[in-house]
Amino acid sequence: MRLTVFVMHKTRQSLRAAQRRLQSTTTATAPSYTWADPARRHYKFWNRETDVTGQYSYLIEISPESLQREARILALGSDEADAALHQGPLPLGASLLGVGNTVEELQQNVDKTSPNVLFVSPNCPHAANVLPQVLQAFPSIEWVHCRSAGIDFIESEELVQLYTQRLQSSKPLQITNAKGQFSSSLAEYALMACAYFAKNLPLLLEKQQQRSWHKYNVEELRHKTMGIVGYGDIGRAVAKLATVYGMRVVALRRHPFLSRDDPYCNVVYGRDQESLHQLMRESDYIVCSAPSTVETRGMVSAEAFQHMKPNAVFINLGRGPVIDETALQKALQAGRLKGAALDVFVEEPLSTDSPWWDTPHVLISPHNMDQTATFMHEATEFFLRENLPRFLCGEDLLNPVDPVLGY
Repeated sequence: MRLTVFVMHKTRQSLRAAQRRLQSTTTATAPSYTWADPARRHYKFWNRETDVTGQYSYLIEISPESLQREARILALGSDEADAALHQGPLPLGASLLGVGNTVEELQQNVDKTSPNVLFVSPNCPHAANVLPQVLQAFPSIEWVHCRSAGIDFIESEELVQLYTQRLQSSKPLQITNAKGQFSSSLAEYALMACAYFAKNLPLLLEKQQQRSWHKYNVEELRHKTMGIVGYGDIGRAVAKLATVYGMRVVALRRHPFLSRDDPYCNVVYGRDQESLHQLMRESDYIVCSAPSTVETRGMVSAEAFQHMKPNAVFINLGRGPVIDETALQKALQAGRLKGAALDVFVEEPLSTDSPWWDTPHVLISPHNMDQTATFMHEATEFFLRENLPRFLCGEDLLNPVDPVLGY
């Protein structure tokens, strides 16, 4: 009996109630393996925000009878964050065949064994070029997992072609990523950026340096409207914190029906230009967390910025190419906006002569607001503790990615 459970985790009590309901309906014919969090067993997308216990919902025990297949893993790229994969122990039925940055390096480590899983580190040089070569050299690979939230570093026409061709085969290629690992820190950054401008921290620090006891008015975030462009895992984490501050949340996403009855969002718009303009008009703070895809690049255009409220704040923590940076700079230089907080840029790292350094009312961070001491290690653990056991036991994988769409 296969159970599909959709739970909105509002409280620890609701999670426990969902667990009891699931356990009460499980029959003796259920597979003989144990899940740490049964209520989330069939979630399509892993969301760190719903994990109220702070523990992974991974498969914690696999019996030999439960194994549906082996996992013969190749690792494309490597760094210290992959230590758990390299050093083990791996789940029952899983083995690491080899590690390398090129097809040739991987082939040296593979004898007659056919790999069926490819783990891709974001530090692999020229991953976008190498990945299609690896898939062609090892057609037995069924699953590619990226240790990152975005897949722009592996995007290529060749990958899209291979993926599309495999859709017609008996073993389609599955691609997953680590979305959900980085949302909490980015959400905290978004609200920090809102407070940075609401409380006028630049003036506060300036007066402190001057030893000046200078009082001035500040703004509340309460009752302000937060607009979120790209309401995926990161956007929803931002919305969750924004509601704690008493903010009204409106969002824009490709498929609004996916956010039906969302407890953190007042209005969800579809992803068209008129909806984007409406969101820009009614928002005091706008957070862009959209991925960089063919469809989203340049989506927040000069025209869109013209629809922003005077004195509004724009925050970009998704990808730089999604916005028209020149248009944003002009709006800031003209004094139309209160400010902007930017963690991502079209060109990274910023050169020392980049005009952004001299643009007024900008909070700049070097694309590191998700860079905790453990975030990449946790991304590897997600592969080992969440998706790898699912693959071994024939369960649906979490965080599926469509390279045609780019996310």
